[in-house]
Amino acid sequence: TMNKLEFLRLWDAYSALLTPTQREISGLYLNFDLTVSEIADRNSITRQAVSECLSGCKRQLEEYEQKLRFVRGNLKYGLEVSFMMTDALRWAEQMQKTHPQLSEDIERLKQILSADYSVEAEKALDSGAGAINNAANDGAKR
Repeated sequence: TMNKLEFLRLWDAYSALLTPTQREISGLYLNFDLTVSEIADRNSITRQAVSECLSGCKRQLEEYEQKLRFVRGNLKYGLEVSFMMTDALRWAEQMQKTHPQLSEDIERLKQILSADYSVEAEKALDSGAGAINNAANDGAKR
């Protein structure tokens, strides 16, 4: 059975594909941490109706993920980048030890690899495709 974190990941990706009622009930359960009883009382429906709705949502979200693989793809990509960055930083540290004359350049590489690019990424996403290309070019010049 799916745990709450898995449910939330799928919900974040695919909730727009649920009906308004499914989105409301599952949102109360996941985002406001309300119990089945609390949701039932709040919406004047039975606990069974809430449970069935949540079960249906889970099943539907799992089907979307099985077909689209969006969440898995994002998680996989994130792990790939993390492994690559870890390997690159280890390599840089080893190079710095074996080639101290390159220490300044390697230190700059380590700064680039450790930098937080979240602000640049948000700006590029907010500005559209043309800005993404510009941001990527600017990032290369950093």
